[in-house]
Amino acid sequence: MKKIIYIYYSCIAVLACLACSIAASAQERLIVLNEGTWQADNGRVTYFENGHVVSNQWFRDKNGMKIGDTPNDIIQVNDNLIAIAINWSNIVQFIRPDGTAVAATEDVPNNRKLCSDGRYVYVTSYGHECGTISGTKYFTKGYVAKIDVNTFKVVAATEVGYEPEGIALYKGHLFVANTGGYAFEENHDYETTVSILNASTMELVKNVDVEQINLYGKMPQSGRYLCINSPGDYYGLSAACIIFDCEKALQGDKDCFVRLEYASTYSCTAMDGTFYAIGSRFSYYTSDYVFNYVTIDPVEVMASSGGSGVEERLPGTVLNDIKKMSMPYGLYVNPYTGYIYGTDAASFASSGTLYQWSPEGQLLGTHKVYINPAHFLALPPDGQHYSGIETIDHSPLTIDHSAGAWFSLDGRCLSGKPMQKGIYINNGKKTVIK
Repeated sequence: MKKIIYIYYSCIAVLACLACSIAASAQERLIVLNEGTWQADNGRVTYFENGHVVSNQWFRDKNGMKIGDTPNDIIQVNDNLIAIAINWSNIVQFIRPDGTAVAATEDVPNNRKLCSDGRYVYVTSYGHECGTISGTKYFTKGYVAKIDVNTFKVVAATEVGYEPEGIALYKGHLFVANTGGYAFEENHDYETTVSILNASTMELVKNVDVEQINLYGKMPQSGRYLCINSPGDYYGLSAACIIFDCEKALQGDKDCFVRLEYASTYSCTAMDGTFYAIGSRFSYYTSDYVFNYVTIDPVEVMASSGGSGVEERLPGTVLNDIKKMSMPYGLYVNPYTGYIYGTDAASFASSGTLYQWSPEGQLLGTHKVYINPAHFLALPPDGQHYSGIETIDHSPLTIDHSAGAWFSLDGRCLSGKPMQKGIYINNGKKTVIK
């Protein structure tokens, strides 16, 4: 009997150790923002780990309160901080990677999209006023606000175009896509510009006219290149995609963009620096959606002026699986591991579905989430820690493409440019350049 008891407790101990080992080796850690229904105050946060949904109300589980109305974007600011733009609640919520709420900035109404340099968070807003440490500022058009993550206060705000959307950071400059999306109900036209700001001074450097209206949504970034979606005007002006070269724009080259006859409604940066794009063209004339599914090589597109660099394909079964969805609503590649994710919003009023594919495009599973799952953030593997930390004492470091794609901490793919001091991800491992 004693031997049986000993074996029993030994097995329990082994199982406990195995459970700890499994818990400590989480590789796929994904946050999904479910927008909910606009003005219903029912946004939710899904936490997904190692092939299963841990919670579809993760923020409430951690903090005992709702996330708010229509969460619109999510980024990682630094190792210990994440920012979430919650549009209709008019707050930028800051959380730790474990989901715990830290602070909320309430001075940027009608906020849209985010980017960060690790010290400041930059957020676009459709609004016309902004509370700053210097008092309230008023704008005719939309603006970009700069939030200090040490105080969570807005330290500066600068007017750009009407209804600004996507925002990206490149070489100390902010690139802001303006929509003019309220043109159908307000006394102004659609915008066709990308505004460039000096991130340090928050001064407007210039506006670049890309000759395409309504530059809407989040912009995936691959080094110097942006993929900007335009849904057109939903009538006679068709949807399109703009590949934008930030380097050429800073140099004053008028040929800094190429217009493609594809929509990129939901797009993301792949591990090889290309863009995956699901495009939907909607027409009020027909009330129909027409989709395209493409992989875009921004280097080749720019070099050929759009003559080549676009293929109507996605990895593995991803394309065929997406075509079976009721309403595709998001696409994302985990920059640490290469796993691919997509979402189906179905009726827009009931539970959506999260799809997971291997890096090669093999469907691994589908998972019920909440209403309108739209925005993603992958957390580093292995809990709060990166594996395989390598310290390099020289700077800059030239990117070695043979070692796979390099990404900034916020998931931006860096293509062919030297990297300065900072933290970078390559093949799921963290590299610190001092």
